Amino acid sequence: MFQSPRISIIVLLVFCTISCTKKYTTIDPITEMPLYFPSTTSEVWDHIPASYLGWKEPILNNLYTYLESKGTKAFIVLKNGKLVIEKYFGGFGITDNWYWASAGKTMTAFLVGIAEQEGKLKLQQRSSLFLGTGWTSLPAAQEDQITIEHQLTMTTGLDDGITDADCTLPQYLKYKASPGSRWAYHNAPYTLLDKVIEAATGQSFNQYFSTHIKNVIGMNGIWAKEGYNNVYYSNARSMARFGLLLLAGGKWNRTAVLGDTSYIRKQVNSSQPLNPSYGYLTWLNGKGNYMLPTLQTIFRTNLIPNAPADLFAALGKNDQKLYVVPSEKLVIIRMGESANQPTQALSSFDNELWGLLKDAGVF
Repeated sequence: MFQSPRISIIVLLVFCTISCTKKYTTIDPITEMPLYFPSTTSEVWDHIPASYLGWKEPILNNLYTYLESKGTKAFIVLKNGKLVIEKYFGGFGITDNWYWASAGKTMTAFLVGIAEQEGKLKLQQRSSLFLGTGWTSLPAAQEDQITIEHQLTMTTGLDDGITDADCTLPQYLKYKASPGSRWAYHNAPYTLLDKVIEAATGQSFNQYFSTHIKNVIGMNGIWAKEGYNNVYYSNARSMARFGLLLLAGGKWNRTAVLGDTSYIRKQVNSSQPLNPSYGYLTWLNGKGNYMLPTLQTIFRTNLIPNAPADLFAALGKNDQKLYVVPSEKLVIIRMGESANQPTQALSSFDNELWGLLKDAGVF
């Protein structure tokens, strides 16, 4: 029987409409999934293939070549808590430990939040209550103006231009400006937060950290004294675990490791107007300008232009990186040698890396 071309066209249009509608309304199973948390007693960690997420394998291969050429030891990408990428280079492996450098600062800030939640301290308390009078070379009246929050935000006003900015001895802690009036990346006042926590809790820093963070989320590693600094060493997965804890807003599965959501918000948002790209010992993207260690220069751009605006990060010397992107449910970590010229925090590696991740369809 002869069929009208008009009828055929109508049938075809109906078929296409149904097919197209079905494709359009398909819900991405990943973005709808709750966060996954790996076991805290084993190495079991669920994976998602990059191809399932639609990430571009050829560009990912270029990314791996780039990472290896930049001295990377370990690189991990989590999506919704699950492993998508886990790569090791140069003989480094899943059980090997590496230093976090200043990326560990973000963990210390988190621990201060736990101590405050437990009523052991308050951020507005003067630091001398825990460090004792004379912890700086300042007169007592000036010294007492410095609070724990100033230590968390790099705004103590102490002079970072001395010969050894890591030194925590009083004679190296000199007045430069009123607390809260000047942002300067200064290791010594940060390092003394360890002593604040010890005095407030009556426990060693390592013990308090292990009880309240490390053991709860299944990390390995230890804080080790190196000169005046206290540096964390762990395997790459442990860094990823802490990133997942941050992504989850301080919760691990059903456990509220840090239940004070107001503190979490403060940690990952601008803590002061002097350097809006800095929270509580945490670097922030998307703020329009930023400052860097050792400089008083204001850079009029986002911290990492190629990255999502809501990214926040723990950044350490020689390109130790822990990135968290809440909007994309991403945690990305990188451990290794310096990718370029040695730096304390940000380097050109950050923007180059995020450019490759963007090209690969990771976000």
